[in-house]
Amino acid sequence: MTVTAREVTGAADLIRVELGARSYDIVVGEGLLADLGGRLRPLLAQPRVAGVTDANVAPLYLKDVEASLQRAGIDHFSVVLPAGERTKDFAHLRTLIDRLLEARVERGTTLVALGGGVVGDITGFAAGIVLRGLDYVQVPTTLLAQVDSSVGGKTGINTARGKNLVGLFHQPRLVLADVGTLDTLAPRQLLSGYAEVVKYGLIDDADFFAWLEGRGAAVCAGDRAARIRAVCASCAAKAAIVAADEREAGRRALLNLGHTFGHALEAETGYDGTLLHGEAVAAGMVLAFDLSVRLGLCPIEDAARARRHLEAAGLPCGFAALPAIRWSADALIAHMMQDKKVRDGRTTFVLARGIGEAFVSRDIAIDVVHQLLRDAIGI
Repeated sequence: MTVTAREVTGAADLIRVELGARSYDIVVGEGLLADLGGRLRPLLAQPRVAGVTDANVAPLYLKDVEASLQRAGIDHFSVVLPAGERTKDFAHLRTLIDRLLEARVERGTTLVALGGGVVGDITGFAAGIVLRGLDYVQVPTTLLAQVDSSVGGKTGINTARGKNLVGLFHQPRLVLADVGTLDTLAPRQLLSGYAEVVKYGLIDDADFFAWLEGRGAAVCAGDRAARIRAVCASCAAKAAIVAADEREAGRRALLNLGHTFGHALEAETGYDGTLLHGEAVAAGMVLAFDLSVRLGLCPIEDAARARRHLEAAGLPCGFAALPAIRWSADALIAHMMQDKKVRDGRTTFVLARGIGEAFVSRDIAIDVVHQLLRDAIGI
């Protein structure tokens, strides 16, 4: 399996995710929403689409999407869900499924996820199980979704016991990332996505991390060329990993850098919005590098460099910058032991030997992690 990238003159960059018969394009550019219908029409089993979005995105972009579908002669209807991480639950999944069945979707109907990671995850999950499988398309409108959650086919919902514990792998037919939609993001949401961009540099691309040290501020400030390069580089990195390891049997686990810690942090806040996913990942990556240093695996200078860049961007890198709740190492460890990546009772960690040198380990003594968390919390 290979991943290829090519430039479409003056319009968009295309990154191909090679998965045999289930291969698809990631299209990155500006002003792409207007052309969604035209790009989508050749992929449809029948000219009918169900759009799924949330209450924040609908007033901004739903009319543009519907107009594009109308111009392409595609019949369509829309479902608008509440915004926020708490929408990723069984109750809202049931609501979405009921709306789809009420509208009498058929197996040829395609779902279009218009929004951030929450919309993409719950729409992809619904697409995977309604009528035993519908096609769907990702139209991510947040930086986090454009560079991470829209690519790779992971779908799912949260439960009271942890994040993304119920779901399935179901690849989209197309990912269309219009960087113009990032202009309407709140700065905090943009930074949350930027944490995932930094992740790709820390995993296995030291040159990309160095580029971010010089141009990351431009990405966050709205520089179009910088944003397109950051999104393309991130998507190409993820596409290559997904093509080689679709179901996370090996290398794809590297994409979880910072996530074992981060998901525990999110779970402890109850997904109430006080801690965004990317913020939790940023803090989690710092903890992963600190753990690597503590184990004698990573130079302290590299850990300091990673922390310095994330802090400079405005992301939380320690418990003092996280929501002011009563943090407990015991509670965080308990959340980690509920993580879907636990095998034979052992938690999976992504550690680092340096910037761009991440690796997966399942042999970390939990008491070392416990002490690291106690020291970080300051108890």
